[in-house]
Amino acid sequence: MSVTPLQALPLEVLRQRSSTKWRKYGDDVLPFFVAETDYPLAPAITRALTRAVELGDTGYTPPAPGIRESFVGFAARRLGWTIDPSHVFWTADVMMGVVEILRLVIEPGDRVVVMTPVYPPFFDTVEEAGGVVERVPLARSDSGWEIDLPAVESSLASGATAVLLCHPHNPTGTVHPPETLAALAELAERHGAVVVSDEIHAPLTHAPVAFTPFLAVSDAARRVGYAVTSTSKTFNLAGLKCAVMVAGGDRQADVLRRLPWEVEWRTGLFGALAHIAACAPESDDWVDSLLEALRLNLDLLAELLADHLPEARFVMPEAGYLAWVDLRAYGWGDDPAQTILESTKVAFHHGPFFGSEGVGHVRINIGCSPAMLREAILRVSDMVRS
Repeated sequence: MSVTPLQALPLEVLRQRSSTKWRKYGDDVLPFFVAETDYPLAPAITRALTRAVELGDTGYTPPAPGIRESFVGFAARRLGWTIDPSHVFWTADVMMGVVEILRLVIEPGDRVVVMTPVYPPFFDTVEEAGGVVERVPLARSDSGWEIDLPAVESSLASGATAVLLCHPHNPTGTVHPPETLAALAELAERHGAVVVSDEIHAPLTHAPVAFTPFLAVSDAARRVGYAVTSTSKTFNLAGLKCAVMVAGGDRQADVLRRLPWEVEWRTGLFGALAHIAACAPESDDWVDSLLEALRLNLDLLAELLADHLPEARFVMPEAGYLAWVDLRAYGWGDDPAQTILESTKVAFHHGPFFGSEGVGHVRINIGCSPAMLREAILRVSDMVRS
């Protein structure tokens, strides 16, 4: 059965938004830097939030908002992941969940493995939890990126006590294969380390690639692991503040029960309502339409780069709507996004923010209209010619 791709909202409508994507720069800039998408909300979410506004339902989040039950159902349907409901907890956002888990499982000054290039808040998150970032770059090949298991083992053997995993990986879009994740879990267990897996982009895995949650790969993963995720990236809900923390087993669930009650209390009521609507079966068709729109835009980006920026190096992401593009061949310095912004009024994300491996790179958000994506690449192409 064919799927109709989701259509992005018109640019003149998007410029009325008040979020970071549309307020950081002026109206003369095309924004592709932050992980917000340009599509209408899933209808179930619009209905839930509209009803709440009509009722003046803007108070505190209740003790049992339904987040746990809805996520368990969503994980089973969309990710093939069976979760014990008693292992599910919630908080305001993924990075807050990561910080609070790390506070419980590491000691101040402990080293935490972070696989670069990686989502910039990973560095701050480890430090906020009292840890020290241990950078272990992903291994690069012509076909993409993978976890450097020998390097991770070396870090764990020398005393690192935790691994902060990004799966699917941001910015590369890598979906780590289950055999690699199982090997990582075995290394962590052998060295007495914990793995915390950020899986926020999981629902946006592109066929034929299959996503396997870290906690689903093996018994060892469940013994050492925690997962933190949210509907916020898939459904563009970052401003509403709701994320889920999943314990690998009863022992980890006991750890999460030690979290201050304020950690769950920080969850926004609108975030909870939107999360429940997003996780409902009636939103599945919307996700499928989104995935089709993203697939078409990724194909378009590959075509545009080949035709207009042939020296760019780009590997198709296996998940998400973020494209990691190597522009070093053009000699635009360590941070080509800054040069491009100044010359073309196109705002890509700054590669060096993701670690030293991001020098000469940009991250491009393709969760937009094909016309806007085309315009951006053509502007950069004009910069090459001039």
